[in-house]
Amino acid sequence: MQKTIAIVCAAIMVGACNSQSNKNTTSVSDSTKTNQPGNEWISLFDGKTTRGWHKYGGGPVGSAWKVADSVLYLDASEKEGEKIKGGGDIVTNEQFENFDLKLEWKISKGGNSGIMFCVHEDTTKYKAPYETGPEMQVLDNDGHSDGKIHKHRAGDLYDLIACSKETVKPVGQWNQVEIKLLNGKLDFYLNGVNVVSTTIWDNDWDRMVTNSKFKSMPGFAKFKKGGIDLQDHDCAVWYRNLMIKKL
Repeated sequence: MQKTIAIVCAAIMVGACNSQSNKNTTSVSDSTKTNQPGNEWISLFDGKTTRGWHKYGGGPVGSAWKVADSVLYLDASEKEGEKIKGGGDIVTNEQFENFDLKLEWKISKGGNSGIMFCVHEDTTKYKAPYETGPEMQVLDNDGHSDGKIHKHRAGDLYDLIACSKETVKPVGQWNQVEIKLLNGKLDFYLNGVNVVSTTIWDNDWDRMVTNSKFKSMPGFAKFKKGGIDLQDHDCAVWYRNLMIKKL
């Protein structure tokens, strides 16, 4: 009888230990899932509104930025001089440091735009996003004058590094983009191809900037955290499926 009781007690103790172990495993798993970055993609565009964005320097998104059929686009049909009425660059409300950004774009005939990152919004010092944020060029290579300039073509790290391979699609077709930045390691992908790979903030980077148009911009690429910017370059442009993952 005593032997039976001892066996039962031992079984209960083992069961309790296993139960506690399972609870601890679940807790660690939940903690990893919720607290560590890089587990989930965040939508930067809900497909219906410009919620989560603002005009560079502050204020609501201009009226020329419109939404239709889950596409965010810049309507260039109404202008004030050479500028789009109700336009202007738009920037994410949230700032990002290490990230993986994915989106799709298509450009108008003869069009020009850009995707900037690590944009710092202090308009008392920086009048435009390109004074701080590096840019992936969005362009009609055949129809815009920038297409004739080395390091200014679609997919290039603008004015710094040309694409290793040209993979851009013709005007009117959607292009898939991925921009990854992790502790200074920067990679551009255009339509599934790694077209630019470099390291920001090292000595080689500083020398490259010194030999570019950004040499006169003391704030260029100095901020490791900032907003994602979609450029108004006075041309119609379309964006969709904007997603980001924090790394």
